[in-house]
Amino acid sequence: MEEPAAGKYARVERERRFLLAAPPTLPYTEARRITDRYLTGTRMRLRRVERPGAELEFKLTQKIPADRPGAVQGLITTAYLSPAEYQVFAGLPAAVLAKTRYSMPPLGVDVFEAPLRGLVLAEAEFDSDAAARAFAVPSFAVAEVTGDPLFTGGRLATATRADLLEWLAGYGVAPA
Repeated sequence: MEEPAAGKYARVERERRFLLAAPPTLPYTEARRITDRYLTGTRMRLRRVERPGAELEFKLTQKIPADRPGAVQGLITTAYLSPAEYQVFAGLPAAVLAKTRYSMPPLGVDVFEAPLRGLVLAEAEFDSDAAARAFAVPSFAVAEVTGDPLFTGGRLATATRADLLEWLAGYGVAPA
């Protein structure tokens, strides 16, 4: 696909991702269930966010990957949708990924549902390259997987249980 130019609507996404053997026992400030639909043949992600006691949130996001390794993941553009708009996009073919995200500032910790049950990833987002470089790997992380394409949302959405077990074994992790 041809790479679109950065514009006034897209922002640079900087994040680092870490593989965890289990969710940390840190207190969390918020939990939300996230269902992502990676629309087939596109760089678009349709997201449904459920927060206890709050209205559902719907987003359509385009992610354009960076062509260099590191914390800069690429460009990201997000549009918020009404429930009716979400339903239109939800009818398109997609690979689906479900998880619960726990906010443990400065980290978001994702605990995945089947078929990826046992996968736990933490991520931190940054406003600058310097802040991303300065961030220390959490002591409870097994490994940093920022540069591992297997641990991106789009790839995880199409992973099988067997794929996950093989990838985790490569990092010495055996899910419960």
